Amino acid sequence: MSESRMSDKAVLSCRNLGKSYDEGPESVQVLANLQLELQPGERVAIVGSSGSGKSTLLNLLGGLDTPTTGSVWLAGEQLSALGERARGLLRNRALGFVYQFHHLLAEFTALENVCMPLLIGRTPIPEARERAEALLKRVGLGHRLSHKPAELSGGERQRVAIARALVNRPGLVMLDEPTGNLDHHTAQGIQELMRELSSASQTAFLVVTHDLNLARQMDRVLKLEDGHLVAI
Repeated sequence: MSESRMSDKAVLSCRNLGKSYDEGPESVQVLANLQLELQPGERVAIVGSSGSGKSTLLNLLGGLDTPTTGSVWLAGEQLSALGERARGLLRNRALGFVYQFHHLLAEFTALENVCMPLLIGRTPIPEARERAEALLKRVGLGHRLSHKPAELSGGERQRVAIARALVNRPGLVMLDEPTGNLDHHTAQGIQELMRELSSASQTAFLVVTHDLNLARQMDRVLKLEDGHLVAI
């Protein structure tokens, strides 16, 4: 495979990825020469201490930040070669993102929150509602469609966030500490949901986590250490 292009089947690839920041006269390197590739349906966990650069890496892989060196390919497109609008459209189509804090819109129902990515992509409202409702039922929330985030438990809010990330049927979902605020039982349910979706839909999952129990259930575990990814 060429170093400059991702393999045909990979949903995500980065080559020689690096990121540094200028702090006064000094340049601080956070990430250096990273190589990573995810295949359809693969579940990969990234672990590392606080301040190791995990959030920086997710922002680079998701096209929210620009690397100092190297390249990122998402769904066959090199992110740095796209304009801001095209990059945003690609993210909306090919990538789902789940944050530690769900970031649901408080004034909207669970169903409306899940519809949002489809409406942004100009999906007709009836189709958007139908797809969102089907996905909420799939994550066990068919009885909570009209509830607003404040009326849902922490685990239910996280499942709504996962449904929202999946509603555009992306090839890849990134999750930043998805079980960090959940009890053990609810966290286990999130793990089982990821396993089911990766198998049934060939959705790839990239999870940044401190939860070693969650990490161990992934297909691969990588540790971010001194700016490099090391396989565990």
